[in-house]
Amino acid sequence: MTVTPETKIHDLLTEHPYLKDWLMAYRPAFEKLGNPVVYNTVGRVATIEAAAKMADVDTEDLVDALREQIAIRSIAARKAGGGGSRLKDVERARRQEILKELIRELHAGASVEAVKTRFNELVHDIDAVEVAAMEQALIAEGMPAEEVQRLCDVHVTVFKESLDHAVLPTVPPGHPLDAYLRENEVISRLTAKIRAELPKAPADRWVLEGIIEDLESLSSVAIHYRRKENQLFPVLESHGIEGPTKVMWALDDDIVAMVRNDLLLAREGDLDSLAVSLPRTLTALDDMVYKEEKILFPTALQVITAEEWERMAAGEADIGYAWIEVAYEPAEASPEAREAATRVAAGGATLPLTTGALTREQIDLLLGVLPFDLSFADENDRVRFYSEGERVFPRSPEVIGRAVQNCHPPKSVHKVEEILTAFRSGEKDVAEFWIDMDGRFIHIRYFAMRDGAGAYKGCLEIIQDVTGIRALEGQRRIVDW
Repeated sequence: MTVTPETKIHDLLTEHPYLKDWLMAYRPAFEKLGNPVVYNTVGRVATIEAAAKMADVDTEDLVDALREQIAIRSIAARKAGGGGSRLKDVERARRQEILKELIRELHAGASVEAVKTRFNELVHDIDAVEVAAMEQALIAEGMPAEEVQRLCDVHVTVFKESLDHAVLPTVPPGHPLDAYLRENEVISRLTAKIRAELPKAPADRWVLEGIIEDLESLSSVAIHYRRKENQLFPVLESHGIEGPTKVMWALDDDIVAMVRNDLLLAREGDLDSLAVSLPRTLTALDDMVYKEEKILFPTALQVITAEEWERMAAGEADIGYAWIEVAYEPAEASPEAREAATRVAAGGATLPLTTGALTREQIDLLLGVLPFDLSFADENDRVRFYSEGERVFPRSPEVIGRAVQNCHPPKSVHKVEEILTAFRSGEKDVAEFWIDMDGRFIHIRYFAMRDGAGAYKGCLEIIQDVTGIRALEGQRRIVDW
């Protein structure tokens, strides 16, 4: 079952009966579900959207919360458990509580060895989905994502012996995971090469130049992470898996910054500092490869559908690849889909606007030639549109429908929230920033969008590379063209 605002409450609880108790605890208005008469009358016809209005909660927030609860339940179900009886459900819940308690002990200061000993006594083994479910549950229960991130490597150390046994299923060429795995092979090869060369660098200038070259190549790991964050993470979030992705995104940002810093040290010849920081960077890169292949990718394979993988594959090139080339061949569309696409393409009706009218094709063309990025999030903070013009930051179709907060690195989410709160309250209408990025001067503006009555209807983001504009001097008139 796909949970949407139109899903009937009765159908939802028939499919996921444990959600009744959760809903009754979520908001007082849902306590009425405990009344059999209400449940069998109103519950049969009321949609999630209608229930959200009755409980005075945002519909998308309620849908997200329900999906999260389903995800926590489903990814905790071990793959070998299949459909699962009540006994298996109880056992899985027991294991989850033990895992969460072990991690809480770690965060309270217990030693890794002590927690590993307790883990081996109480649980013995674990798989990727249980780790993801555990982190998701801890964050849902109030542990800050930053705190989970802080000890993420320690979590993996505790569970490593169990995770080492996990083997990813073979995926065909062109599958998104195939590209990630091929890029990970390059990362592992480069980190091993640099690790072997580092001790020789102080005595050999040519070796140092080789390390600089390898670090320049490793800088492309940012593309690998960007694709993961903009393609894979949104699909996982649609299945309610948000906690682990937030933790991993923050780690990605840290690693990219570490590679950039080490490259700067190598270019400056600061070998003493490089000898201290570079081994940590190489370890962080290798650890991320491990987390992806032992936790993230196995979890993704269990929850993402074949149709979602196909859609994801179609958008991968919008972000790009690091070190590799991928030849994607889309699955052949059905005759019905081709006929529908033909009907849509043939539509030439114009859309009346405040001044004039345009066809859909004209609107697409117009937005595609704008010399800046446009992105729009609606009043519920959901991304509904981005333009195909000059891109500064990567976008792909998977971002549509995503919570705008999840489109930003975790360290900047609180600022995004501040801007949206100020827009929603009417305190501010514009937020403006400018940054230097790889030799380019980037101008970023956010605009509150309001209807005729002044009600907040969403946020428009405009991003423009104004490097060339800033360099203009004198004048050039149209007659000089």
